[in-house]
Amino acid sequence: MEFIVDNVDKTIDIGMQIGKLANSGDIICLIGDLGTGKTHITKGIAKGLGIDDHITSPTFGIVNEYEGRHKLYHFDVYRVNDPDEIEAIGFDEYIFSDAVSIIEWANYIEELIPQEHLTIIIEKMPEMGDNYRKITIKCYGNRYEYAKEIKI
Repeated sequence: MEFIVDNVDKTIDIGMQIGKLANSGDIICLIGDLGTGKTHITKGIAKGLGIDDHITSPTFGIVNEYEGRHKLYHFDVYRVNDPDEIEAIGFDEYIFSDAVSIIEWANYIEELIPQEHLTIIIEKMPEMGDNYRKITIKCYGNRYEYAKEIKI
């Protein structure tokens, strides 16, 4: 599925819809260049999970934890130089738990991502304007079929 959005609120709304539909143990992979809106979509997912905390990207701490309808683990692996680094923090224990896991820059550690997951790719569309983004959602596994219900 592809969506074209022209503002941050629409990006957050897509995330909120995903968060409302997300289930325990879901793994959501975010891919996109710097400044595309990965953290904004994460804010929406958190909101959909009933999390009111201020959501920030865990760039220097690798993972932030939040409590909501389901626990949320928010990873940012941008600065991970070697997949062994993330395995050392107990990555498997996090993503194979009852929490919803969001992984920013998931393409950096794709060999560690389980076969079943939801991938969200966010791309800038400068030819249309500074705020335009193409958001592509790909479901890998039947458990993520709920993403087909998302609308803008």
